[in-house]
Amino acid sequence: MEQARGVQRVGGDGSSPAVSRAGAPKLLDRVRQAIRARHYSRRTESAYVDWIRRYILFHRKRHPSEMGASEITRFLTWLASDRRVSASTQNQALSALLFLYRDVLRIEIDAIEHVPRARMPVRVPVVLSRDEVARLMKQLDGVTWIVVALLYGAGLRLQECLELRIKDIDLERRQIVVRRGKGQKDRSTVLPTVVIDPLARHLEAVKRQHQADLARGFGRVVLPFALDRKYPNAAVDWRWQFVFPASRVCTDPRWGPPSRFHLHESVVQKAVARAARQAGITKRVGPHTCRHSFATHLLEDGYDIRTVQELLGHADVSTTMVYTHVLDRGPLGVRSPIDRL
Repeated sequence: MEQARGVQRVGGDGSSPAVSRAGAPKLLDRVRQAIRARHYSRRTESAYVDWIRRYILFHRKRHPSEMGASEITRFLTWLASDRRVSASTQNQALSALLFLYRDVLRIEIDAIEHVPRARMPVRVPVVLSRDEVARLMKQLDGVTWIVVALLYGAGLRLQECLELRIKDIDLERRQIVVRRGKGQKDRSTVLPTVVIDPLARHLEAVKRQHQADLARGFGRVVLPFALDRKYPNAAVDWRWQFVFPASRVCTDPRWGPPSRFHLHESVVQKAVARAARQAGITKRVGPHTCRHSFATHLLEDGYDIRTVQELLGHADVSTTMVYTHVLDRGPLGVRSPIDRL
């Protein structure tokens, strides 16, 4: 065992970990392989690789195995003081670097207490009134209207909505099954009645597009994990297609043959921001605001907090409790004594 620069360098067999050698995978490729082996999301992969790259560039391209706790501290301090990033951003950077050292390089950071996690501020979520939701929806149409209607009407996260497959929608039972949501958990939620007819027409158009893709020799979709090997025909099966497919066929070699991915989240984000401006809403509105409004309005309607917790997919009811702070009762339902004068 060898200790240097505030780290303990330990390989899998007790020796020093492998650094770049001729023929060995590049560091960032090793990071990607380790992330995919643990079934982390693509967004996590992209964020972690970006933070590790920025960490290396910050230290003038020194190899991470030659650095340790003091260099991590300097990088995080620079992010907080010079770049003025938020606490959540700083914590994400720290998580990426800890993953690099512990799970890729097999290096145990010696003085972890010298790399504290930033304290997360407690904030009340932005919630729209029912009138504001109605005004927002009037400014949307087509696919973005259906997506936002599901965000507000079913309490979905944006990524959960865009990753829905045809088989996850049950029009007859009016139910949506969310697969591998946050925390890799499945859950069921309600399919709003008002969305059923527009969604059915949308699915008919998507099916015609899929059949046209098949006729052109495409029609494949990206599958999770190794399902393409377990079910060779699933990639072209209608049931596995995305409910909200992208407008173009993707040719990213990481995911195999050309395939049609789901709609990019920026399309919905920009549409919601534009609709909020057109509706004259002064609050800062994004797709996740619809989910906050869903939870708050259910509690206002008298649904118990456990039911709301299950629909949202929260692991702990304390997470759901934040919505009790924005109800029209409690602190907001108190009549000020000055109004009695």
